[in-house]
Amino acid sequence: MERRTLFAGRLLPILLIMPQLLITLVFFYWPAGQAIWSSFTRADPFGQHEDFVGFDNFTDLFTDPLYLASIARTAVFCAGVAAVSMGLALLLAVCADRELRGRAVYRILLIWPYAVAPAVAGVLWILLMHPQIGLIGHWLNSVGIHWDYKLDDLQAMLLVILASAWKQVSYNFIFMLAGLQSVPKAVIEAARMDGAGGWRRFRTISLPLLMPTVFFLLVVNLVYAAFETFPTILAITQGGPGQSTETLVVKVYRDGVINLDIGGSSAQSVVLMLAVILLTALQFRFLGNRGGE
Repeated sequence: MERRTLFAGRLLPILLIMPQLLITLVFFYWPAGQAIWSSFTRADPFGQHEDFVGFDNFTDLFTDPLYLASIARTAVFCAGVAAVSMGLALLLAVCADRELRGRAVYRILLIWPYAVAPAVAGVLWILLMHPQIGLIGHWLNSVGIHWDYKLDDLQAMLLVILASAWKQVSYNFIFMLAGLQSVPKAVIEAARMDGAGGWRRFRTISLPLLMPTVFFLLVVNLVYAAFETFPTILAITQGGPGQSTETLVVKVYRDGVINLDIGGSSAQSVVLMLAVILLTALQFRFLGNRGGE
C-alpha cells in the first residue's frame, strides 16, 4: 500500500521545498540563463560592452577546426574513462561478490578512492608518473622505457584517462556489486546444477540482468568524464602538451577565463549542457522502457 504524507494547507509544503528551489534557482537556472544569453553576444575582453550577434558564436564554433578536434578528443577520452572504470569495477565487483575472507574490508578499501578530490587525484598520479620524481615514471625511464607525458601526446592522454578512471572505479563498484547481489541466487544455483560453468552463468544470467545498471553507469560515467575530470586534467597536463588533452570542458576554461572570449566559451557551455540533457533523456527513456517490460 502506498503511503502519502498529507498536509492541512499549502503553506507548509511550499516552505519546505523553498530552500531547495532557491538553491536550484541561484546556482543552476540563473547561471544557465546567463550562459545562454552570453552565447548570443560578443563582448570586449573587459566586459564593458557587448553586442547581440545571434548564432554567430555557434557558427564560428562549428567551423573552428580546433573545436572540432576537441570534440573528437573528448569522445575518445570519455570512451576510455568509461571503458576502463566500468571494466575494472565489474571485475572487482565479481571478485567481491564471492565468499572471500576479509570481504568487508576489501569492499571498504575499494570505496575509499571515491572520497579523493579530483585535483588531489591528479597530484597523486603526478607523484607516481612524473618522469623525474614519480615512482613509476622514474622507474620506467631507468629500465630504458622512454616515459614523459609532458612531451608525448599519447602518454598524456593515457595518463589522464587512467587517473580519471581510477577516481570513478569506486562509484561504479558500488552499483555493480549491488546489481550482482540482486541477481536471484536460485537462478544461479539452477544453472550450476545444469552444468553451466562460471563464465557461462555470468554471460547468460548475471550480465543480462545487470544491463540496466550498466547503461545507467555508462551515462553517469560519460557525464563524469566530460565535466568532472576538469580538475584532474588541469592538475596533470593543463590540457597539454599542445592541445592533446584539451577536452571540451578544458577548452571552455581556456577560452573563457584565459583568452577572455566570453561569447565563444558560453556557446561551448550551451553545447555541453544540451549534450548532458540529451544523454539524461536517453537514460530515462531506456530505463523507463526497461521498467515497463
